[in-house]
Amino acid sequence: MVIKRTIDKETVKDLPKATFPGQIHVVQTPWEAEKAVAYLKSCPLLGIDSETRPSFTKGQIHKVALLQISSEEHCFLFRLNLTGLTLPVITLLENPSVTKVGLSLRDDFMMLHKRAPFEQHACIELQEYVRAFGIQDKSLQKIYAILFGEKISKSQRLSNWEAETLTEPQKLYAATDAWACLNIYNKLQELKRTGDFEIEANNNVVM
Repeated sequence: MVIKRTIDKETVKDLPKATFPGQIHVVQTPWEAEKAVAYLKSCPLLGIDSETRPSFTKGQIHKVALLQISSEEHCFLFRLNLTGLTLPVITLLENPSVTKVGLSLRDDFMMLHKRAPFEQHACIELQEYVRAFGIQDKSLQKIYAILFGEKISKSQRLSNWEAETLTEPQKLYAATDAWACLNIYNKLQELKRTGDFEIEANNNVVM
């Protein structure tokens, strides 16, 4: 496989859409959170992401509303605006035996720390991880497009993540983002193991 260093927006726009193929579970009570974490703790590797209700008023900042944690088959959408950051979820984020993969994790954890104090462990930041494979792009959408030839829709990003009920497009968007992180990491691990890749020599990168 030849890995591009970068990809332009126009190319991404024309690619087929990637969507999470597994089951999506919306977690709205502390009891549901406990049950979800019991399953997630059995997975050695998870993709994570978070969503915050956008603010269109200067100076107004919302707390993180949703935490998405995905295995390959199941994605759990923890509605933190309803449950808060519960102890089971904190123990998962702190668990050194479960690797959590994400993108812009610093921002995600900064927002999560505003809900409760904890120390995250065993986290992999994809923006740094992809560098060893020659990828210079830093957005999830572009990294995914380079590796899979598919695009991740961003149409729901500015929707209301504190709405009484999440819409189906919101759920799919949120689940796809967390799962895509996992998918990227698994693909790079496989390429690293087989050595079956080369970095495109000259991609006409404009610095």
